[in-house]
Amino acid sequence: MPSPTPDSPVDFTVERGDLTLAVRDHGGTGTPLLLLHGASRTLADWSVAAADLAIDHRVVSMDLRAHGRSGPGDPPWTFPAVLDDVEAVLDACGIPEAIPVGHSLGGMVAALYADAHPRTPAAVNLDGVGQGRPEQYVGLDRETVLEGLAHARRFSEAAMGRTFPPKALETTVLAQQAAMAKALGIAPEALDEGVRRALGETPDGRLYLRPERQRALEMLDRMKELDLFPVYRRLDRPVLVVRAGRLVAQGGELAWFDELMAAYVKGLDRDLGELAAAHPHLTVRTLDASHAMLLECPREVAGLVRSFTSAVRSRS
Repeated sequence: MPSPTPDSPVDFTVERGDLTLAVRDHGGTGTPLLLLHGASRTLADWSVAAADLAIDHRVVSMDLRAHGRSGPGDPPWTFPAVLDDVEAVLDACGIPEAIPVGHSLGGMVAALYADAHPRTPAAVNLDGVGQGRPEQYVGLDRETVLEGLAHARRFSEAAMGRTFPPKALETTVLAQQAAMAKALGIAPEALDEGVRRALGETPDGRLYLRPERQRALEMLDRMKELDLFPVYRRLDRPVLVVRAGRLVAQGGELAWFDELMAAYVKGLDRDLGELAAAHPHLTVRTLDASHAMLLECPREVAGLVRSFTSAVRSRS
């Protein structure tokens, strides 16, 4: 296998029982990092940030189970199974004490992995927050919050694993991605690799974006159940939590969702601020970006991670 470099990463697989895990080695030397993507995304989201970080870190990324080119794994989708996948990849790469750095779902996995593995020196969670508790939605009553969350869940369920004919890949799916890229102010090519990497095919030849529907619903259930605040309180090692400073307004018929998310942001900012004040190991930063920060400003994300790992090294 050729030696990876930041400009020429190397793809390979790690076998864990019957499960194949897709891994990308970005090379580099220094503090080892494992980069983890968000729900329904792939390791392609990390391409620019990974190349930047590999200048002075040892960098590896992976597709989570049921995502990208990794296998689906045995049902149901659970966080403990994903943590075992992460451990298998780190062991195979010879970097068992790497710092997990995750975006969205990947950020949740990073925090959980550090909690479950005392030798893990630190963790980074980029805007992985789940849906929280009703009392965290400032200014909204419990019934309104629960109704809004149920409505949002129906939207998510409708989109997960939706199939489409092959001809719609170019005319609809990639066109939608191009529109998203324009809204984010990035090149469409930045999203193309992720879409193509996420493609799955049904027995009758229709396409879908992984994870397939049943795994996706299982994943949504696990994310709904997760509250990271007890995890942050238990951890005694450095944790960086990066919050998105901008909400992308949906408007129109989805104005209710904008109100719901604005209330949640207020509660998260309040609760994370109080938690960080009481637990010095927790650092909270806000980035002038939306939740899609990895795509919008990957070099700024890399800069925050770099500053954090430098501080972690100085403490050790």
